[in-house]
Amino acid sequence: MTTEENMYWGLTVRTYCTLIHVSQLTSIIVPGLGLILPIIMWIAHKDQNEDIDKHGRVTANWLISLVIYTVICGILLLIIIGGFGLLILGILNLIFAIVAALKANNGELWHYPLSIKFFKV
Repeated sequence: MTTEENMYWGLTVRTYCTLIHVSQLTSIIVPGLGLILPIIMWIAHKDQNEDIDKHGRVTANWLISLVIYTVICGILLLIIIGGFGLLILGILNLIFAIVAALKANNGELWHYPLSIKFFKV
């Protein structure tokens, strides 16, 4: 990560990148916000900083993948296994967001496991 002194929404680049990952967890409070907020944060500053663009891309890849996996599990609810899949997805999303945020806070870019590469990083 670069060590630029630019501020984004009053935050340093490292803190802003960390917040991109943590913002996924806002869905716990307001359903759907965890899908929208990280994308908005990424789009708002992706052209101004390379690190923000990279963290936004890996987060967007995971979020799109998560939606696809959720739809598949929703269909599989017809044969009961989908409920187990949805539970696992919820746990993985929580763990992945925390791990990615910790890595971002340390200046590292972490690629989410199981994410489909829609945006190249």
